This record gives sequence, C-alpha cells and structure tokens, in this order.
Amino acid sequence: MTHEAKRAGLSIVMPAYNEETNVPKAIRAVAEAVAPLFEEIEILVVDDGSRDRTAERVREAARSDPRVRLLQHAENRGYGAAVTTGLRAARLPLVFYTDSDLQFDPRQVRDLLARIAEFPIVVGYRRNRQDRWHRKLNAWAWNQLQRVCFRLPVRDVDCAFKLLRREVLEGLPLVATGAFFSTELLLRAQAKGCRITEIPVDHYPRKAGAPTGARAAVIARAFREMWRLRRELR
Repeated sequence: MTHEAKRAGLSIVMPAYNEETNVPKAIRAVAEAVAPLFEEIEILVVDDGSRDRTAERVREAARSDPRVRLLQHAENRGYGAAVTTGLRAARLPLVFYTDSDLQFDPRQVRDLLARIAEFPIVVGYRRNRQDRWHRKLNAWAWNQLQRVCFRLPVRDVDCAFKLLRREVLEGLPLVATGAFFSTELLLRAQAKGCRITEIPVDHYPRKAGAPTGARAAVIARAFREMWRLRRELR
C-alpha cells in the first residue's frame, strides 16, 4: 500500500467576526482535514473586531495547538481587511482561506490541491449554495456584474474556499477592505499573469451566528471599491 507524499506546508487563513460558537469547531475541522496532507501547517484566525468571545475562543485553541495563531483587529475593518491581514502573515508555500462559519467541508481542500501544480490559483464554487433566497439572488446579480465590468472568468467570485501559491501574493496590492476583496484579489492576480481554475465544492447551512454580507453598509462599500478599481484599471 502506497501513501500519498506530504506537501511542504500550508497556511490556512480564517477571518472571523462574532463567531464564538463556530470558530472552535472550524479550527478543529480544518486542522484534522489538512494536517495529514502537509509537513507543516499554520492556522491564522483573524478576529475582525468581534464583540463576542471569538478572540477568547481562538486563544483557547492556540493554548492546546501551537499551530493556531490569533491575529486581531481592534475594531471591525471589513471582510477584505481581515483576509488581507491573514494573507500578509502567511509564511508557508501554499495559502488557503475559508470562513469560520462551518459552511464548507475543509476535506475538499484535496480537490483544490489536485490542480495547484497546473494553476497558481484554484477557487471553489458553491454547487448547492445553502443560503436564503435573497442572498442567492444578491450573489447571482453580483457575479453577473463582475463578469460584465471586469470579464472575470469565475462563476462564484465570493466563494470563501480558495487555494493560492504564496508567490501569487508577493507584491500584490490589495486595498479593498470589504466584500469587493475577492474580485480585486483575482483581478490583480490575473493581471500578474496567474491562471485561475474553478472546482465545485459543497456548501452547508449556517447553524450558529449571523451572516453580515447582505447589510446595506457592506453592499455600499463593495460598490464604492468596485468603481474605484474600475477607474484604476481603465
């Protein structure tokens, strides 16, 4: 019986905002899923100014698992700012980011890994999105807008299940602090010459906590950042 050779290392970035119930389980799930595949892993949880005990829960996890590290914003700066903080701190050859809300199965990282030798960026798309109808409608409209405005060749730009070679991030200017972050990341990487491919991944209902992506302030910020980048690229 042959065993799959372990890869050198993976940094896992997990943004979190008011996820005290979900984040301990999310940390354990991702550690159990990816540790057998790599010689070394690090789990970077970015607490984006949570008002609950998210940071405390991450510290508890770090005490029992030295691979876990807490990165903390003093105030809520936005989804893009949280992911960027984690990406900038990542030090291992491959970087994977996902949310802390338990809506993905981290074991499906294997599917992304199968393509990373050929493509510098491998992104998931939710084939069975488990969100309320209005969030699905918003996401559909947003994805269509990104295709029209930027000709971005992905069907689910905001799917929080992305794997990158760390070299992709070197010298990459990331300024979006809100929900436009994912589009900016892919656009700037594509402009750098990085090829992108998509893999279907499963999606599960949120069982605890509350999503924030559909708030009016979040949407308004995304549009401001989108038009700013569009002007820059033109």
